[in-house]
Amino acid sequence: MGPDEAGSTAGPTGDPAAPPHESPVERTLGTLAALNPAPAPPPPAPGPVTIDDLYRTHRMSMVRLAILLVDDQASAEDVVQEAFAGLFRNWSSLRDSAAAIGYLRTAVVNGSRSMLRRRRTARAYVPPDPGTARSAESLAIMSAEHRAVVTALAELAPRQREVLVLRYYGGLSEAEIAEATGLSKGTVKSTASRAVAKLGGMIRDRT
Repeated sequence: MGPDEAGSTAGPTGDPAAPPHESPVERTLGTLAALNPAPAPPPPAPGPVTIDDLYRTHRMSMVRLAILLVDDQASAEDVVQEAFAGLFRNWSSLRDSAAAIGYLRTAVVNGSRSMLRRRRTARAYVPPDPGTARSAESLAIMSAEHRAVVTALAELAPRQREVLVLRYYGGLSEAEIAEATGLSKGTVKSTASRAVAKLGGMIRDRT
């Protein structure tokens, strides 16, 4: 990822050589990638990658991504299930497994947007408690600092949250975020910069 991406010149996650002007919020966001371990590669298969292969290796990472966008695991699983259903319907038009994973990310972002819109129109909706909505696995490995950032992420505007989650949690480049969200690369960069500043302000106000 280039040094100008996401409004930051951050080094790799955990890199002690990260620039001194990188904000504490950006450093913490950068470590969120640890909450999304890379899926184990599937065993060598005699034929091409199948939908079942992608489901086994990428379903949980997509669920974790959706949890950060919609705030509760049940809704996240619904979003991801629908994304895989769409993948099945469009399988013949996809070039390869990389295109399929890109399709899934975009479908998860769009499905999360639809879920949030439906919630805004449902008067009886009660937001889940942030302390119990996410999976026990994710919460168990979060420090108090991480929990503060993740909770504050839920209060950002949806577009800002999408960009930060895809950038810091998903580890995507500006181009990949633009593809997943339908935004231009310039909008991705400016949105990330504003979101980091807003997130830092919210966290400072609470400490």
